[in-house]
Amino acid sequence: MSRRHLPPLTSLRAFEAASRHLNYERAGDELAVTASAVGQQVKTLEAWLQRPLFARLPSKGIALTPLGQRYATAISQVLDQLDEATARALRPDTANILTVSTMPSFALSWLIPRLGELKQRHPELEVRISVSMHLTDFTREDVDIAVRYGQGAYTGLHSELLMTETFFPVCNAALLNDPERPLREPSDLRHHTLLHELAEGIPEYVTWPQWLAFAGVDDIDASHGPRFSHTFLALQAASSGQGIALATSALIGDYLDAGRLVRPFPQQLPGAYQYYVVCPEALAERPAIAAFRRWIHEEAARHANLR
Repeated sequence: MSRRHLPPLTSLRAFEAASRHLNYERAGDELAVTASAVGQQVKTLEAWLQRPLFARLPSKGIALTPLGQRYATAISQVLDQLDEATARALRPDTANILTVSTMPSFALSWLIPRLGELKQRHPELEVRISVSMHLTDFTREDVDIAVRYGQGAYTGLHSELLMTETFFPVCNAALLNDPERPLREPSDLRHHTLLHELAEGIPEYVTWPQWLAFAGVDDIDASHGPRFSHTFLALQAASSGQGIALATSALIGDYLDAGRLVRPFPQQLPGAYQYYVVCPEALAERPAIAAFRRWIHEEAARHANLR
């Protein structure tokens, strides 16, 4: 490896703070030094680079030069990475503690019911489940691995397809055999309440209008009916006989196996998004993460075979 050609870290910190504030005094407050000390460190860095990073304005203010702007962006990213690496280094040794982030519905309907199997397979692992709808920022959050719902393009991360997903109606068995409003074909849905999931922020998520069009039904108004923030809430409402829910193969849980819900029709529409296991490239082969990856893929394959 060639010798690194690096400027003084103190000068880089001063320059980065000054580039964000565009004011030496405020940068000094952040770094707990004087404004003149910040200015001196910036001059030291400019001398080291032999290039100007700030333009001094007539009003005695400062502005980044084009080079300064590019350099500030790069240095800010490097300092963020250094901050995260230091935070990780200062944490206690948690080699067998694994924090997994995923969506609430996936955690409740799929992951948590299977954690007993993971514990039997790997009793040494201590798994912590974190639920969130936002994408995990591995550089800032204390998360080791995540299950994401998307299209798999996650720059800088190790990404593996976990499972595909299809959508289909489900209902309580009593509704299926209702003598007055039987469910024999998709057009019979006009006589029943449709239960909806609010899929805000997920473009192309399959909803009732898409499924009905797929099934060739174009004369049902799908704008009415109760709405729920998560899949498991809509499934619970359906199991209690409140209407027909649009379920997904990934999140149906044990409702079908236990007979709490049934599928009135065979039609199932593939979703635009799938489930992926993601983690930082550098951590993919860490023993605890590698063990979890192997286990969850085996469980997903077994789940697919049962379906």
